[in-house]
Amino acid sequence: MKLFDVFPLFDLNIVKGEGCYVYDDKGNKYLDLYGGHAVISVGHTHPYYVEKLTDQLNKIGFYSNSVINKLQQEVAQKLGEQCGYSDYFLFLINSGAEANENAIKLASFHNGRKKVLAFAKAFHGRTSATVMATDIPSYQAPVNESKNFVFAPFNDIEFVKKELATKEYSSVIIEGIQGVAGIQIPDDSFLKELRQVCTETGTILIIDEIQSGYGRCGKFFAHQYAGIEADLITVAKGIGNGFPMSGVLIHPMFKAVYGQLGTTFGGNHLACAAAIAVLDIMKEEKLVENAYNVGEYLMQELKKLPQIKEVRGRGLMIGMEFDKPIKEMRTRLLFEEKVFTGSTGTHVFRLLPPLCLTMEQAKEFMVHFKKVIA
Repeated sequence: MKLFDVFPLFDLNIVKGEGCYVYDDKGNKYLDLYGGHAVISVGHTHPYYVEKLTDQLNKIGFYSNSVINKLQQEVAQKLGEQCGYSDYFLFLINSGAEANENAIKLASFHNGRKKVLAFAKAFHGRTSATVMATDIPSYQAPVNESKNFVFAPFNDIEFVKKELATKEYSSVIIEGIQGVAGIQIPDDSFLKELRQVCTETGTILIIDEIQSGYGRCGKFFAHQYAGIEADLITVAKGIGNGFPMSGVLIHPMFKAVYGQLGTTFGGNHLACAAAIAVLDIMKEEKLVENAYNVGEYLMQELKKLPQIKEVRGRGLMIGMEFDKPIKEMRTRLLFEEKVFTGSTGTHVFRLLPPLCLTMEQAKEFMVHFKKVIA
C-alpha cells in the first residue's frame, strides 16, 4: 500500500526538533519560522511538555468520555483563566475542522436557523459544513453544495447588515485573522459592528481562532484587539503543541443537551496532558507577551525592506506580500539558508513560528531572509 498523494512534498525528512529548530535525517539544522502550520506553540520537545506526556502515558493514555476525566476539568479551568472567558463552557474534540463543524451545528441547534454567513477567501476546514464555509470551490465536492452558506465581502458591514436583517442566518463565522487568504486582518471597527448586528438579529457570532488564537497574535485571541466577545470560539493547532486536539468555547446562554454533540477521542487523557502542559508553559514563560514583542520587531524590520509590497500581521502571525511569485525565494530560503517558512497563494510568505521565538532568532531569520530577496 502507498500513501494517497494529496500534498506536494519538499525532499526533506525531518526527524528531530528542539525549541525553534528542526533537524533532518542528514543532520542539517533548520530555523523553524512556520511551526508546522502554526501548530508548535511552546517549541519542539519542550522538556516540561515531554515530561507531562510521558508521565501521563505511563498512567493511562485513553479512556472513553463515559467516565469522569478530571484532566478535562483542569484544561477548562486553566484555559478560562488565561484567555479571559472563565465563565464559558468548553467542548473538547480533535481537529480545527471538527471544532468549526460543531460550532456551526451548535449555533443552529440554538436558534433553529439554517443559513451561515462566512467571508470571501475564508478557510474553516474540509469537513461537511466547514468546507461549505470555505471560499475555495475546488475543495467542495458535489455533495457539499448548499444554498445555506453565503459569502460576504471581507470588512463590508453594510452587506452583513442587509443579510442578517432577514433573520434567516443561524451564525456568522469569521477568522480572527484570515490565514490562508494571506494574513488579512478584519478591521477592529468592523468586528465591533459585527458583534452589535449579530446581537440585534439573534445571530450567533462564531470566531475561528484556530490559527490566530492561543497567544499567536500577542493577545490570547486576535478578536480581543477589537474589545469584543464572541458567542462561540474555536481553537486547535497550538492547543496541544502537535498533539491532535481542538475545542469550542461556548457562551453560557447555550444549554447542553445529551446527544447533540459527541466525540470518541476528544479530550482524552493524553491530549489533556498536552494541553495542560502548553497552558502551564505559556503562563510561566510569558509566551503571549513574547509573541507580541518579537512579532513587533519582525514587522518593523520587514517593513524597511523595499522588495516587500506589504507586511501584514499581529504578533507572530505575519504575511509578507511581494509583487512577484515567491516560490524560488522560499525554496532558496529552505535549502540554502536552512529556514522553514510558509506561503499562501503565489505571492505571500507566511510566518507562524513557535511562540518561544527569541529576539536573537528573529534577527537570525532577518539575516537569512535578506540574502534570498536581495
